[in-house]
Amino acid sequence: MTDLVTFGETMLRLSPPDEERLETADQYNVRAAGAESNVAVAAQRLGLDAVWASKLPDSPVGRRVVGELRNHGVTTDIAWDDSEESRQGTYYLEQGQPPRGNEVIYDRAGASVTTAQTAELPTEKIETATGFHTTGITPALSETLEATTADLLSLAQDADTVTSFDLNYRSKLWEPAEAKAVLTDLFPDVDVLVVARRDAELVLERHGDAEAVARGLADDYGFDVTLVTRGAEGALAVADGNVYEQPTYEASNAYPVGTGDSFVGGFLSQYLAGESVPDALEWGAATAALKRSVPGDIAVVSPDEVREVIAGDTSAISR
Repeated sequence: MTDLVTFGETMLRLSPPDEERLETADQYNVRAAGAESNVAVAAQRLGLDAVWASKLPDSPVGRRVVGELRNHGVTTDIAWDDSEESRQGTYYLEQGQPPRGNEVIYDRAGASVTTAQTAELPTEKIETATGFHTTGITPALSETLEATTADLLSLAQDADTVTSFDLNYRSKLWEPAEAKAVLTDLFPDVDVLVVARRDAELVLERHGDAEAVARGLADDYGFDVTLVTRGAEGALAVADGNVYEQPTYEASNAYPVGTGDSFVGGFLSQYLAGESVPDALEWGAATAALKRSVPGDIAVVSPDEVREVIAGDTSAISR
């Protein structure tokens, strides 16, 4: 049986090497990049049997995405789009050291995934999986995906599949009020909510410290686990009325993109395997710390490396 199915968009990320400027670069590194597929890879590499489901153009660039994810052991279940309008989403990332920050330019409008409907996707795998994961990015991409995301969460919930949802607000996709209206309608079908403290305030209008936010959301929506991330201050979870806090582990800040997805993948790798919330939080935080030293969006890590970070023995991590 599949341990985890994730659903969402994966783009191709194009980044100039060596912090070159986009306007002067004559070559780019190309990597697969998507919140839900990042989670699937992290969970797969840490012991789960993970499936990433989506819709892609039936073209070399669509197959490029699949090939990279399969290289990490993830099973892909794809609705292939062979229409003339089929399109692969991309984004450009220019990385810069202070005082210059990172620059991100998206080119994803009209991507094939925006037309994905429930009937095209692996509903039987979702219904028989231990867990199903998606994010708030997906319903923001189109009205079709808004409906599809709701359908998939509902059928997973009806099948007693554990549903996890990362709010993952993106201001370039929609306004906070619109996001709140859509996402809170999904909450009744969510078992595990992950939300950044800043997004809880901006989108959900939840004020107070992380514990107050987590308890309020748990009380209002009945989540089994309500997990609030706080950047450098670590994460806090409320589960069964208990509060668990997890600090961050010391880490590089060389490659921060994908850190949040890596945290979720690490957390789910243990939570869906039946481990305790505190243990799952440790794995999430350690996976996130390791990701910050790895180029690209994906956490190319191993269980032994995660255990070394948790144990405080990072001597072998630099090899």
